[in-house]
Amino acid sequence: MSIDSLRRSARATVSGFPQGFWWLWLSTLVNRTGAFVLTFLSLYLTQELGHSAWFAGLVVALHGLGGVAGSPLGGLLTDRWGRRPTMVTMHLAAAACSAALAVVTSAWAIATAVLLMGVAMQAVRPSINATIADMVPAHDVRRAYALNYWALNLGFAIASIAGGAAAFLGYRTLFVVDAVATVLCAVIVFLRLPETRPEAAVDKRGEPVAEEKVSMLTVLRDAPFRTLVLLNLLVCLVFTAPWIGLPLTMAGEGLPPSSYGMVIAVNGVVIVGFQLLVNKLTDKRSPVLLLTLSALLFAFGTGATALAGSSVAFAATVIVWTVGEMIHVPTNAAATARLAPEHARGRYQGVMGMSWAVAGFVAPVAAGAIVGGPGPDVLWTATAAIGVLAAVGYYTRLRKALADEDTPDTPATPETPATPDALDARDTPDTRAGAAEQASVSA
Repeated sequence: MSIDSLRRSARATVSGFPQGFWWLWLSTLVNRTGAFVLTFLSLYLTQELGHSAWFAGLVVALHGLGGVAGSPLGGLLTDRWGRRPTMVTMHLAAAACSAALAVVTSAWAIATAVLLMGVAMQAVRPSINATIADMVPAHDVRRAYALNYWALNLGFAIASIAGGAAAFLGYRTLFVVDAVATVLCAVIVFLRLPETRPEAAVDKRGEPVAEEKVSMLTVLRDAPFRTLVLLNLLVCLVFTAPWIGLPLTMAGEGLPPSSYGMVIAVNGVVIVGFQLLVNKLTDKRSPVLLLTLSALLFAFGTGATALAGSSVAFAATVIVWTVGEMIHVPTNAAATARLAPEHARGRYQGVMGMSWAVAGFVAPVAAGAIVGGPGPDVLWTATAAIGVLAAVGYYTRLRKALADEDTPDTPATPETPATPDALDARDTPDTRAGAAEQASVSA
């Protein structure tokens, strides 16, 4: 492939987005570039404060537990309060928690700060995803989510390298830098990002049209979306397991911790280096086929870990499931946006985000228990089976709900929003769920 063709491909990958999307993209990059807390928290707790490894693991788990509550809370605020106010408030709350960690030393105070940080960090994600769905044309939504995910990983890679180099300044300094970066992210959103929450619909006489009220219970009664959430939970369990199971498995093979560091770094390198290429190759593909493929890649990549015995072999398995990650994350977010009514995008994204948070809390505990009990081979066999089960579920249960539409897409702006309901030829979440599951629940 020539340089000119690469340039054209890169230009096509990033073209066609409104200015507001790029300010949101920049805020994500800035935020993640300063994301030092979770990366160095366990080392700070054990090496500097002298806490046990058990306590460090518990505190990190509390961050995930906070996300279980934060995601639906953020979805509710996104729809009721607005996208921009939710983002600004939750970014500032996360910054306050990060700054607090640089000051407090008691175990209870640290645990509380990390728990609240988990709430705030997860609560901001539904508003980000809803904003992208609001402002980007429906046919470019998956590409937009992929670019935002690329910014997240690029920023995290920078943070990991910079944080490691700057660790000699002290962990508390890194936490302060994290807080400053998060505040800067909030400032970018406040000054440059417009509010995109769709305005209330009006009839021909200009009178407001009553919208169907959507509560969290209504969202959960949407059968196709509920299926999407449950299948995503399965994939997330498979995706999260290696972060605990892989270092334990490699240690059992007699490999040093430095080998694990190099192997897991492959994940970030592949995402940063090849996310745009994967976007190009998967653009305009069927979402059901992409979700099915990603689940199979997770199954094959994690399952093959049971057969690996060297650093190179382990790195190869990481490459396989990382490709699955690059396909799955933006496709799943776009599918969520497509199934959600425009006035309930925050709630739908919040429920979907909760599946990620639940997996982030459950999978590490389960993976550690399985490796320490039946053994790592059982863990990797289980992840392969779960991945295959998810792939079958995507292909058999969501083909109709996520079928390609024939109608042309139009840009989604606050005045002329793209409606995922029309894309799926269904009017409300209740009609998607079927007559037996219709509900009229007040929000």
